[in-house]
Amino acid sequence: MTHPDDVSPDASVPSDRPSDAPLAASGDMTETDASHDLDGADDAAGTMPDATPEGVGAIDADTDDADRERALRAGLEDYELGDEDLTLLDRELDEDDDAAPEAPLPVLAVVGRPNVGKSTLVNRILGRREAVTEDKPGVTRDRVSYPAEWAGKNFTLVDTGGWEVDVAGIEARVAEQAEVAIELADAVVFVVDAVVGPTATDERVVRLLRRSGKPVVLCANKVDGASGEADAQTLWSLGLGEPYPVSALHGRGTGDLLEAAVKALPEKSAHGELRPEGPRRVALVGRPNVGKSSLLNKVAGSERVVVDEIAGTTRDPVDELVLLKGQPWWFVDTAGIRRRVHQTRGADFYASLRTQAAIEKAEVAVVLLDASVPMTEQDTRVISQVVDAGRALVIAYNKWDLMDEDRRRYLEREFDRELVQVQWAPRVNVSARTGWHTDRLVPALERSLGSWDKRIPTGRLNAFLGDLVAEHPHPLRGGKQSRILFATQASTRPPRFVLFATGFIEAGYRRFVERRLREEFGFEGTPIEISVRVREKRKR
Repeated sequence: MTHPDDVSPDASVPSDRPSDAPLAASGDMTETDASHDLDGADDAAGTMPDATPEGVGAIDADTDDADRERALRAGLEDYELGDEDLTLLDRELDEDDDAAPEAPLPVLAVVGRPNVGKSTLVNRILGRREAVTEDKPGVTRDRVSYPAEWAGKNFTLVDTGGWEVDVAGIEARVAEQAEVAIELADAVVFVVDAVVGPTATDERVVRLLRRSGKPVVLCANKVDGASGEADAQTLWSLGLGEPYPVSALHGRGTGDLLEAAVKALPEKSAHGELRPEGPRRVALVGRPNVGKSSLLNKVAGSERVVVDEIAGTTRDPVDELVLLKGQPWWFVDTAGIRRRVHQTRGADFYASLRTQAAIEKAEVAVVLLDASVPMTEQDTRVISQVVDAGRALVIAYNKWDLMDEDRRRYLEREFDRELVQVQWAPRVNVSARTGWHTDRLVPALERSLGSWDKRIPTGRLNAFLGDLVAEHPHPLRGGKQSRILFATQASTRPPRFVLFATGFIEAGYRRFVERRLREEFGFEGTPIEISVRVREKRKR
């Protein structure tokens, strides 16, 4: 894969992915010449002229890597290099300072019956549209945590689904998650619709809050003006103290509410989770109903998120600290990716945006595929999102226990055909329902993250490329042969390599280099980005 920003203005480098379209020409190459693909570069090498590339191939093979790097760097001085090139060549890998772990943040839970404006209030407190909202009840289903701050005090804000009484099915499980949120909070903001006034459900929630013994701040929401102040005063009857009139939609009164809520929070949390140094962030992604929430519940060992046969149950990303084989991981359950974002509406639209954000915040993504049914376009689109985001990748075939023998025989051929671009990704077969083989996730995650973090010493990288290019030179195009002058790894997470060359390097040849890089250095489970900078010799 190639980042357009890293390409020199004098050389247009096409995408790294195979395409039926002809490759763009550069320099003296014609469009017909450039369309030649080198996925089979090993076979084609025998017909290439026996040319030794300038710089790389001219170094004696017995010279050590450090001397080779110095010689190649010196050779670059004969070429026109910009400030960006010099910065890249001189940059050293920054070492992150060891930070002391912080104490657990106090937890503030926002609870109430459905459609009273809890998620709107959460977004108002956060100062951004983070929680999914829509003008209908039941949009939020899981308890979702967000880092928040008010008046210099940091805390964890927890949004919850609407609490209802005497309900069954998914509504009952949503109510259970709200009760868990109250139990694990240090203080609670109880949101009531001031226009409707206290209801029987509100009375039941009040009894639940009193039993919990937690400090409660009463929020009288939907008070948009002075006329609504009288409505808010009727909420004194709930016996929770002063109601704070608020308009979560417009921000009216939220400052006074937050001041009271922050005062109710302890300095040190009795329930908040400490985010220790080290746990890696794992996003569970996939199309709806492939078992993401079931897998999170199974590895967490508790009913952390709502699971239902209804596709698209999860709307907001849900974080959970999970211990697997004694090692902590941050798992993030995400909403199922239904179709292209611009084709979704309402809560599903915002859920899709949250899923994309969760992928970008994660370090590795576990893409769940339903092994019992044929792969769909949505499955390949999800994988493309992960690769395009530059995240490490593990592919998990879920519902393995539902597969018959015919389906198992066909699966390998399907993978080779549909996912040819990610043959490098480790695969695991699991059953989220029974927990079968979920322990195999950890080795796969560690391999992918190890590759994602890997840095190749510059001398060793150039020694490898020198041998590779000497054995398989870039083909002649228009009577000229592009030569690789120098290579460096610009960054990790994902590994990104920059090749300095005398001319255009074809996409097929770059795929050939990528494949050999994976074979030589073991880049399993991570995308690799290769960009080319074409530089000309200095004019004497």
